Amino acid sequence: MVRLTRIYTRTGDKGKTSLGDGTRVDKNAIRVEAYGTVDEANAVLGLARLYADGPIQTLLARIQNDLFDLGADLCTPPAEAEAPGSRLRVVQSQVERLEQEIDAANEPLPPLNSFILPAGTPLAAHLHHARTVVRRAERLMVALAGVEPVNPAAITYANRLSDLLFVLARAANGQGTADVLWTPGANR
Repeated sequence: MVRLTRIYTRTGDKGKTSLGDGTRVDKNAIRVEAYGTVDEANAVLGLARLYADGPIQTLLARIQNDLFDLGADLCTPPAEAEAPGSRLRVVQSQVERLEQEIDAANEPLPPLNSFILPAGTPLAAHLHHARTVVRRAERLMVALAGVEPVNPAAITYANRLSDLLFVLARAANGQGTADVLWTPGANR
């Protein structure tokens, strides 16, 4: 359990921060950018929850907790001799749960005949916003994986989460009936 007795420490005043393993890095390091963007996505989901109720509210609350797991995973670089279970890591079962939730939420939706604009109800708009932030986090994780070790399940989790948020946004738009469709070239 985390215990915070002081909010400011002054240890980051010169542009450095500590990773989960104690390594000091610049605050603009790509690993910090990746988990910082996950934190941003979590904040956007907090806004979405203001408009959610019932099962979607419960689902988003669980995802917010998972995003803290994802941030913890990203802030602690994998070690070569890391024993399984020695660090908090996103695991395949979390990815599989997202896949089941995508399938369940997508089943009642009509097929898409056009791309949709990120709009509609307040809940849908916030879910679309969260989706785009998760996609940015995923891009940063892929870039990070090109230069440092990253848990592959973490990247897969972000990929599936953005898909789930897309489907949930459609569900929030009257099960897709109020999706705002893109009209190519409409303003030429």
